[in-house]
Amino acid sequence: MAQSHSGHYDIITTAEPRGAAPVVRSISPSDLSYAISKGIDDFWAMPTHVVFLCLIYPIVGLVLGRAVFAYEMIPLLYPIAAGVAFIGPFAAIGLYELSRRREMGRDTSWRHVMDFAHSPSFPAIVGLGLLMLALVVVWISLAGAVFVASFGYVEPVSFSAFLRDLLTTKEGHNVIIVGNAIGLVFAVLALMLSVVSFPLLLDRHVGLPTALATSMKAVLKNPFTMALWGLIVIAALILGAIPFFMGLAIVVPVLGHSTWHLYRRVVEPDHSRRPEYHPRPKWRRYAAEFPASLFVPSSDRDEDTKV
Repeated sequence: MAQSHSGHYDIITTAEPRGAAPVVRSISPSDLSYAISKGIDDFWAMPTHVVFLCLIYPIVGLVLGRAVFAYEMIPLLYPIAAGVAFIGPFAAIGLYELSRRREMGRDTSWRHVMDFAHSPSFPAIVGLGLLMLALVVVWISLAGAVFVASFGYVEPVSFSAFLRDLLTTKEGHNVIIVGNAIGLVFAVLALMLSVVSFPLLLDRHVGLPTALATSMKAVLKNPFTMALWGLIVIAALILGAIPFFMGLAIVVPVLGHSTWHLYRRVVEPDHSRRPEYHPRPKWRRYAAEFPASLFVPSSDRDEDTKV
């Protein structure tokens, strides 16, 4: 369902001309260094609102950790933390938007963090985010099944007891080996699906299959470099989580900005002219007309009610 004059947007089909599929470049570790240095530069250039935006990450981390311990879900703490990393590219899309705007010499105040919501590809962005969330749910479910298969349905009496069983028993070693093997498969899949797809959808009006295919092609064409990037992300998130997830307030925005610049190195830019996306017009709504004003079609509103 391609975009029409009535304002509908495509989710699956591409909106770009045939033959205009994104071109993927070969990159090297030096391109990763470039992307990270540019990401750090973006962070220092836009520190106030970026840190403000990303304070949600340590807060969520602390709440998550408390919930896990409170509900005796200790065996799922590691899978949940890893799963949060899988959806990081979606959570960082506001950071891509800020880097995009700075790259174009535009205002980068915090008010523009959510401008991606006005992109023609916004439905596809949401669809990809839901796909990544589904991947996380499946991963956590499998991780829980691995633990139950080894230890049964008995909950650990304490975190220290859980670690002791995990590190000193045959069942615990089985959980570590099998769980991490499955986690590696999911991590590779998450990397392939999302490493450039979210920035691509933000940058260009393409369909979801095109974004996914481009992202997978980027990984398959640069397996070593992309594997190194995945290791850098994991290492940075682990360091950021020490202590008490507070370091993520710096690590997450730097990785987010760096991902945008990595996308710029991997995918050939499209030099064709594109229409800019802008916020949709708003209309005044009056309390006396509630709730009917919520359902009046835009075509029935007078032009002089726009604000």
